[in-house]
This record gives sequence, structure tokens and C-alpha cells, in this order.
Amino acid sequence: MRCPECDQQQSASHRFCSNCGAPLHPDGVTLESTGPFNVVDGPVFGIEDADNLEGPVLAVRAGGPTGIVFPIPRTGIVTIGRSPEADIFLDDITVSRHHSQIEHRVEGLVLRDLGSLNGTYVNRRRIHDEERLQNGDEVQVGKFRLVLLNP
Repeated sequence: MRCPECDQQQSASHRFCSNCGAPLHPDGVTLESTGPFNVVDGPVFGIEDADNLEGPVLAVRAGGPTGIVFPIPRTGIVTIGRSPEADIFLDDITVSRHHSQIEHRVEGLVLRDLGSLNGTYVNRRRIHDEERLQNGDEVQVGKFRLVLLNP
């Protein structure tokens, strides 16, 4: 099977491309694909008052209930994973129990993958260490695509 986004050869057992993170599907089956996202285009995922958000949030863009937001506190570390103890609990087998984390630092929000099986992606690019996040960045964790809204 070849990735529909980057055309790299993939194992049939993979659900996401190991190179670019795009969802994989068998021939003849189509999946919803996403394109560029512009934060200023109308209401964001059903969040009518997105301009009035207090502090950064991750909003589910695809792979789960669209429009759900997860606030990111201004201090400390926020854990993301399938573990019920995770600060951002994403209940799907494509998400590792301890998948990734976001930390507030002087330079801003920093996302780190915690050795997850399916990887963590920022703007469709797999991160291998840490990645500083910007407003409007798309974060993919398993099948979930979340957008960072950082007013």
C-alpha cells in the first residue's frame, strides 16, 4: 500500500503513514482529507466565541467529536494519551496510553512525543523530539487532529 499524500510504500497493517502521518486506507476506500486551516475563517469548529477564549486550547478538528476543546493551563505540563489519568484523554486504540505532552516554557508552548507507537505530528510532519507550537498549528495524535487556538 502507498501513502495517498507522500506516495511512500507502507505496510498494510499501518493505519497512518510513517513518513507524513496521513491516514492510510485500502484501494477504493476514501477517507475525509483535510487541507490548510485558516484560524480567521468564521467560527472555529462550532465554537462561536472562539475569539473570547481565555488562554490556549486544543480543539478537535477531526477523528473525534469536532468542536470539543481542551484548555491548556498556563503553567505545568499537560499530558495527552489513552490513559484515564491523562489531562487530555483521547479514547482510541491509535493513541498510546502516554502519547505526548505539552509544556509551557518561556519561549511558548512546546509539544513532545513520549515514544508513542503511531507518533505525534505537527502540521502533518512527524516530530522526533520537541516542537514549539504556534497559533493555528494542527497536532495529530493517533487518529485525532487538533488545532491549537492560542489567543
